[in-house]
Amino acid sequence: MYKSFGLAALAAIILLSAPFSSTNAQTIDPNFNPNLIISDDDLMNADSMTLEQIQNFLQNKNSYLATYKTLNAHGTLKTAAEIIYEAAKSNFDCAGVTLSDAPTEAEKQLKCRRITTVSPKFLLVLLQKESSVVEEVNPAQARLDWATGYGCPDGWTCNPYYKGFGKQVNSASLQFLAYMNEQHRYSYKAGQTYTFSNPYGTISNETMVVTPQNKATAALYNYTPHVFDGNYNVYRLYERYFPKSSSRYADGSLLQAKGEVGVWLIRDGMKRPFTSKSALVSRYSLDKIISVDKVELEGYEKGQPISLPNYSIVRASDASLYLIVGDEKRKFENLDAFKKFGFNPEEIIPATTQDLSYYREGTMLKATSVYPTGALLRDPDSGGVYFAQDGIKAPIIDKVLLSTKFKGKTILKPTAAELAQYTKVSPVLFDDGELLKSPNAPAVYLIVHGEKRPFVSGNDFERLGYNWSNVITVSPQLLYLYPLGAPITYDVAQ
Repeated sequence: MYKSFGLAALAAIILLSAPFSSTNAQTIDPNFNPNLIISDDDLMNADSMTLEQIQNFLQNKNSYLATYKTLNAHGTLKTAAEIIYEAAKSNFDCAGVTLSDAPTEAEKQLKCRRITTVSPKFLLVLLQKESSVVEEVNPAQARLDWATGYGCPDGWTCNPYYKGFGKQVNSASLQFLAYMNEQHRYSYKAGQTYTFSNPYGTISNETMVVTPQNKATAALYNYTPHVFDGNYNVYRLYERYFPKSSSRYADGSLLQAKGEVGVWLIRDGMKRPFTSKSALVSRYSLDKIISVDKVELEGYEKGQPISLPNYSIVRASDASLYLIVGDEKRKFENLDAFKKFGFNPEEIIPATTQDLSYYREGTMLKATSVYPTGALLRDPDSGGVYFAQDGIKAPIIDKVLLSTKFKGKTILKPTAAELAQYTKVSPVLFDDGELLKSPNAPAVYLIVHGEKRPFVSGNDFERLGYNWSNVITVSPQLLYLYPLGAPITYDVAQ
């Protein structure tokens, strides 16, 4: 099969026996084990990141990929985050299916079996390891075109069929799935011993004897048949991007180091600082801040700051006006669009280019747009309430949402015809970081990535610094909509 950019051809591997040299021990992480680089779950967990988390990750890295759009493997224009997510989570197995000469994505959706492949986390690590495009601000086009090195074995011309970011990501994801499912077809297998040369190693060029202890590690050697620097970089990038020992607090937590003023939001495994009190209080209640020892925060990589208040109107240096909604900046198409919504011009705040760079582009606000910040609409027929925004309406099935998530928001009374114009979607749920319980049971849950994760005990709840007064009692029907996640303890809360 095609191997990655920077691989030595198998025929060129010099099979010499040599122990793991200690001459470079001072430059090699002592925890690095060439026999067990990553777990099978690290490679195969297709659910390890949502689309939003991938986008946020790229944005926090100030990556060119955060705003990059190109064709996916099926010829459809997608964002880089969508290409990564769909390669992992929504790929196709077309074995035994007759397709046209140039099958479209729609044709594959109709005829082929939808499958998952590998972890989006792994694909991000692979992209950085092979071409550095995750952390590049302005990568050369060649790096994007051959981003995973697929179809470019050493000493050979790259196969033009696999050119393009979309094809690169998709082909690599399918290749690693094949390594895992059909290990017998490939050169390196778990449990067998091999000797690798390291002709491209800047850390070590000495030969090494390796016995892969699992299929994931064997797969890495099939893609890149040397230890340094390639597969060692996989280990280092995983440790840096997705550290398992970062801290005990889940996404959505608000943390404040004891004795310090700053407040941090834990999001996508990173700590994001609020740079103003208005940015904090416009999004969260101060009662939800958890006081922790400073060492707890040191385990997190620093993410992008949250600098602008939610739902604020900001003026960019070029005089463009934006509405800030969460992590998005929604540009007003023109002054008429701005005036149409009735915002007060005196409330406009200036924003630097740097401030706005932390927010991804949202849907443009036009004079025809409706409810840019969302609205509560009561059904004139049933009396039920919906949250409406951007053409969709989500039913509110528990009135506790009106006094918590939508506290102080006015319920409007549209006509039946107006309400019918909105597409109905799944019910409104609470966001990450909320504490919920049912009136029928004592269990308390933390909402993390759309799952309800139960605290093992009240003692664990209190040791982690959570406040009982922040627990919201919700209907069993609403709580049922959350899938059950892993239990939370003081020792392992991630």
